[in-house]
Amino acid sequence: MHESYDPAALERAAQLYWDAHRAFEVREDPALPKFYCLSMLPYPSGLLHMGHVRNYTIGDVLARYLRMQGYNVLQPMGWDAFGLPAENAAISNGVPPAKWTRDNIAHMRAQLKSLGFAIDWSREIASCDPQYYRWNQWLFLRMLEKGLAYRKTGVVNWDPVDQTVLANEQVIDGRRAGGKARDPDVLPQHHPLRRPVARGARRAEWLAGARAGHAGELDRPQRGL
Repeated sequence: MHESYDPAALERAAQLYWDAHRAFEVREDPALPKFYCLSMLPYPSGLLHMGHVRNYTIGDVLARYLRMQGYNVLQPMGWDAFGLPAENAAISNGVPPAKWTRDNIAHMRAQLKSLGFAIDWSREIASCDPQYYRWNQWLFLRMLEKGLAYRKTGVVNWDPVDQTVLANEQVIDGRRAGGKARDPDVLPQHHPLRRPVARGARRAEWLAGARAGHAGELDRPQRGL
């Protein structure tokens, strides 16, 4: 027994033990009931805040409790690192988007590990990795084939600065949430790229064109899925 409580030393020793014994890496075990604990993937801004700590602590408590109840628990982690937010942050900081994103992921991963969460890091993903978003494309093509994905003309929130469509949640009082004061108002308008697509031959022609691109290669090695 130590004469005084040294939390930093104790936590470091526990984490080194978990790493050495790969305590939270999960393998299939038909004899155990399964539980999948997935908290939302954080955007790699480069710095955790107390909202992150609260969110992932709740999930971690649940994962550890069920593990003690005999469940085979998988708690993975990943990074919501794809799209305009990462590009805009990189531009603002004068850093290439790939470097900005990867550096931030490395820093935030170290922060999460220091908190001692029971995360299976062998299953870490990032949504900007081709091996991840290829499945988004694969799934979209399946939905398109079934008629669940379609085009139609509709009113959208158009950002004249980034030249992109915004979700309703991204617009507050007619302006882009978190935007600069000089940004013009978001314009509700018909997006010129959202034109109707006819059924039948034209739809089949459009689908064939989509398959001819990068996304068309996704299902060739995975025909059985």
